[in-house]
Amino acid sequence: MSEEIKNNAPEEDEIDLLALTKTIWESRKFIIKVVVVFVILGVTVALLTPKEYTASSTMVPQLAGSSNKMGGLSSLAAMAGFNLNMDNTSSDLSPFVYPQIVQSVPFQLELMNTTFTFSDVEQPVSLFDYYTEYSKPGFLAQVKKYTIGLPFVLLKAIKGEQKSASVNPMNSGTTIRLTQDQEKVRKIVAGNVNLETNDKDGYIVLRSTFQEAALAAQVGQKAQELLQASITEFKIEKAKAQLDFIEERYAEKKADFEKAQAALAEFRDRNKNVTSALARTQEERLQSDYQLAFDVYSQLAQQMEQAQIKVKEDTPVFAVIKPVTVPLEDNNSGAKTLMIWTFLGGVIAIAWIFGKQFLATLKERWKEEE
Repeated sequence: MSEEIKNNAPEEDEIDLLALTKTIWESRKFIIKVVVVFVILGVTVALLTPKEYTASSTMVPQLAGSSNKMGGLSSLAAMAGFNLNMDNTSSDLSPFVYPQIVQSVPFQLELMNTTFTFSDVEQPVSLFDYYTEYSKPGFLAQVKKYTIGLPFVLLKAIKGEQKSASVNPMNSGTTIRLTQDQEKVRKIVAGNVNLETNDKDGYIVLRSTFQEAALAAQVGQKAQELLQASITEFKIEKAKAQLDFIEERYAEKKADFEKAQAALAEFRDRNKNVTSALARTQEERLQSDYQLAFDVYSQLAQQMEQAQIKVKEDTPVFAVIKPVTVPLEDNNSGAKTLMIWTFLGGVIAIAWIFGKQFLATLKERWKEEE
């Protein structure tokens, strides 16, 4: 009996496959109509969807002064559960924090206030000026605004525009106040510029996506420079503050040294032939003041040189593996969009046929049970 069931199972599967194929063939006109409709929709979407280009750069952060002197011993110790990496200082900024820098408001404000060249604008303008004065939303954006976003439009019209007291952001300590236009452009920048970290291979990828290929490359290059400047500022902040302090003291002591030097020289010129004890005592005092001022001035000069070297040592270096290049391929490819809509139309048509057939079968069984 079991052998008969096993022999009949393939036949039932084959019959089911034939039945499915027959059902699809009998409904081929309906499937073709649905696919044609979706092809038309795909062509429409492909024509109305604005182009998007993505420029990217790949970098490897190399933190200066963070080399591990213990070599492979720390790796062996890490396998045993011990951490022997004693060289990493607390001032090192982890690469995992870099995406937070790119998404920070000060970073985005600096980027959106930088001037770039646009194909439809004669002179270079900033991203803020472009999106608030020159850029016009596309057809799909207008449809989305007055369909899905219609409740928000009505709510905004009822409440009215919130006017800020200042057009520019107001910095009060760590507080930043933005206008509605600035927040709108900031969200565009936040969505179009992002950073990804690869902790396994130790590199970071910065991407910039805009409707113009040249603009995407310009913004990507500027974002890379701003990121390097931000990380460098954080890294050398302590060493730079120490250098500034030493430079101020150095300037003060240099003036004291020159003053003591001039006083000693003037006294010697006035008392060339004087051999009194009082004159010799005063000369010795001036000589002592001069020597003390010279020693302090000399030590500060050495400390300033060391502080300058420290600043250069602590400056992080980025090895750019893949520089920013002008992209050539459009992200919203028309052929890709058409293929997706065509495939979607076929799937929906077939799903509709079998769903309708399944519901009819359930209805028949329900009637039989009644």
